[in-house]
Amino acid sequence: MTDTETEKRRLAALTRLGLLDTPPEERFERLTRIARQHYQVKTALFTLLDHDRQWFKSRQGLDISETPRSVAFCDHAIRQDQIFVVEDAAVDPRFRNNPFVRDAPYIRFYAGMPVREPSGFRVGTLCIIDDNPRQFSEKDLDVLRTLATMVEEELERSYSDSDKSEYVPVSHLNRAIHHAQSIFLTSDNERSAFEQLLSDLLALTDSKFGLIGEILHKDNGAPFLKVGAITNIAWSPETQALYQDVERRGMEFDRLDNVLGLPLVTGETVISNNLDVDSRRGGLPPGHPPINTYIGIPVYSGGVQLGLIGLANRAEGYNQKLADELAPLSQALGNLIERKRLYEEKRTHEKNIELAANYDALTGLPNRQRLTELFEQELYEANKRDGVVSVCFIDLDGFKAINDEHGHAVGDAVLRSVATKLQATVRSHDIVARLGGDEFVAILRDVDDERVYARLLEAIRQPINFRHYVLQVSGSMGVTVYPEDDADSDLLLRHADQAMYAAKETGSNCFKLFDLQSHSSRKERLRVLEQIDSALSNRQMELYYQPKICFRTRSVNGFEALIRWNHPKDGVLGPGHFLAHIEYTEYARTLGNFVIREAVRRLVEFARQDLPYTLSINLSPCHFLSPQFRDDLSSALEECPEELRAHLILEILETTAMDDSETVLQNLKACRELGVDVALDDFGTGYSSLDYFRRLPAQEIKIDRSFVMDMLEDADDSMIVSAIVSLSKSFKRRLVAEGIENASVEQKLIELGCDLGQGFFYSKPLPLREALNWAKDFQWQSRFND
Repeated sequence: MTDTETEKRRLAALTRLGLLDTPPEERFERLTRIARQHYQVKTALFTLLDHDRQWFKSRQGLDISETPRSVAFCDHAIRQDQIFVVEDAAVDPRFRNNPFVRDAPYIRFYAGMPVREPSGFRVGTLCIIDDNPRQFSEKDLDVLRTLATMVEEELERSYSDSDKSEYVPVSHLNRAIHHAQSIFLTSDNERSAFEQLLSDLLALTDSKFGLIGEILHKDNGAPFLKVGAITNIAWSPETQALYQDVERRGMEFDRLDNVLGLPLVTGETVISNNLDVDSRRGGLPPGHPPINTYIGIPVYSGGVQLGLIGLANRAEGYNQKLADELAPLSQALGNLIERKRLYEEKRTHEKNIELAANYDALTGLPNRQRLTELFEQELYEANKRDGVVSVCFIDLDGFKAINDEHGHAVGDAVLRSVATKLQATVRSHDIVARLGGDEFVAILRDVDDERVYARLLEAIRQPINFRHYVLQVSGSMGVTVYPEDDADSDLLLRHADQAMYAAKETGSNCFKLFDLQSHSSRKERLRVLEQIDSALSNRQMELYYQPKICFRTRSVNGFEALIRWNHPKDGVLGPGHFLAHIEYTEYARTLGNFVIREAVRRLVEFARQDLPYTLSINLSPCHFLSPQFRDDLSSALEECPEELRAHLILEILETTAMDDSETVLQNLKACRELGVDVALDDFGTGYSSLDYFRRLPAQEIKIDRSFVMDMLEDADDSMIVSAIVSLSKSFKRRLVAEGIENASVEQKLIELGCDLGQGFFYSKPLPLREALNWAKDFQWQSRFND
């Protein structure tokens, strides 16, 4: 139905009201008086919008009885589903040239609430008007809404009192409308509403058979009817099976060349009172009783055809007047179907938003955000049932090679396949999530056999057939178990991640359990956290200094500053006793800022004493990766001359540099912009790519002590050290070897071309005064005499 046809039906509904050009009535006058007095406006009106005019059934503060519809503010209001407000018509481009704005009555403010007649058409408004601009909140207009509702109740009463229906009494019609609306609004079962409405239609028209359906469209745009309710004709074997099938999965009609399908094409009512000879007959299901008379009434909402009412076998036949009398009911049905569709669209939209926010688009698995929610719930339930939760962190082996060789489309197929395999391997209550890249997490409930972990890896290892490829990957997996590992969800994931790296070191396609013995007990962690605040407040923290020797000049190049805790009971504690416990707490940043500021003060003192030493400090991973790091560093450097800043070297672990590559690169760039140098500490223990290494703006590489200490006895360590030296030279990076404990190792490093060295062979970390005295007395040959 076009908008023109909709307007025709609206005007027909207005005419049925019988109010146009009638004298004023106190029931409406009273409501407009209340509106005018309550809002203290110049004018209040109850208007009706005819074909080309706006007529005032009730008017307060206005002399004229009608205006052209073309200049009516109310013509805009009836196109809305809510109050239409114009706060200042003089500046509103829609109305500033309106004759009633430029001349009497000089409208500046307008608020109109659409008024509907009983079948649902908006026929006019209850409005307030003033010659001064106004501002009203939504709450302020509640009275106008209430008064408009009271007008609608009066219209319904008028409609019932003046019922001239030939076939369907208005009271019966309204009762049927209320039945359907009540079921739609109070139940999720739309079929019940359709069936109630069909039952009422059959009773109202004395029809024997009927159906109500919703019009949908195929992919090619062709309409078809999805039956929502149909007369129960299950009185023969054929029709019983048909009706049961409709009950189970619905019925669809898509033939458009018979009386049933014709309204879907024409959008018009179809009537046949002698179907036996009608050329348009046909389309009945096998076994259906004969149909003699039929009417098909299209159902609309606005200008869109949404459904169809079909009624059959009325003894006296059907005519257009009957269809017109049923118009309020078909209009109500159209509104209900539209409301249902809008609700479904809203639910689909909300579901899509939820999927995008909580699920990985590639695999459909929960993403990191959703995993956190599910993980927290699992931990909560484990505590209630006194159970355990296994956290499995999985990283694919060989995935990068597949991506590089075959492209991302093949790589994506592999990730989808792995996700499917993992889901098929775990139980229904277990959780599988994708963190990103080729990293997956499985949260398993109450596992009591480690073979369960092996089965996950075996599932991943199975060949994957994609297009003409047969691909294979394996997985390295780290596992930690709660509550034996009594940590929060974030730390449990980190522990499983650490165990995964241990598994990779062992070799592909294996798992490792997180080593709880390598961490202090929870009691120890709590003890540290309880004392660290007072330790910082009472200046119990101190930097010790270990010299770094330049092999080329055979002199002290600088120091690495290492934190010590002068504990009032336990004596001097090294960082191994407390740093791990404060990581990822507020104290990591506090202690980090203390170290940076202390180092800057030392460099300024060195400069005053004409000491050319550099000073290296270690950065906490979580502090370095935090959003506050750049500001913290910038603030600490405010009192440090720019020419001294290059003497400050910030050491970050290679593994830290791999945690969040984007943040790492940004923060390293910030370090360079602020003038300080950066060193990659414990180099060789991570798995950074050559390209990533090339892009990292680090000036110094520190070979991890684990390779240096055994390089003369272990051929693999020797090869690693040689490779790191060669790599650093190729990229023009300064190279420091730590962990030197004898002259033979020193000599070998010098031969390889290492730049700097440090270790107990020279000196252990010392308090500042002792370290400076040691450096002052240092002579290259003196160490052989110790």
